[in-house]
Amino acid sequence: QVQLVESGGGLVQPGGSLRLSCAASGSIFSYLNMGWYRQGPGLQRDRVALVTSGGSTWYADSVKGRFTISRDNAKNTVYLQMSSLKPEDTAVYYCTAVGTGKEYWGQGTQVTVSS
Repeated sequence: QVQLVESGGGLVQPGGSLRLSCAASGSIFSYLNMGWYRQGPGLQRDRVALVTSGGSTWYADSVKGRFTISRDNAKNTVYLQMSSLKPEDTAVYYCTAVGTGKEYWGQGTQVTVSS
């Protein structure tokens, strides 16, 4: 069983930055593919960024060049560094982990981009 706890959300002005963190429990973190999804008001949940157990990354076109996903296996933590934030980035951001045939989700953290 893997539990995920996100943190780092909040209110930020357009053009600002935030770093989200997702701490995972358990001893299999290094074998998991980790990702971030987001769900804006009235919208479906969309994939934002992924980092595989081997360190390969993928980004949605809407965040390429602005967001960076990274992982620290020693700390069982995945990060999402968000820069040049736009109002349309406002959403609840969810951390996800996939591995051992299962998928796990965190509870989400709210990011609001507004002046």
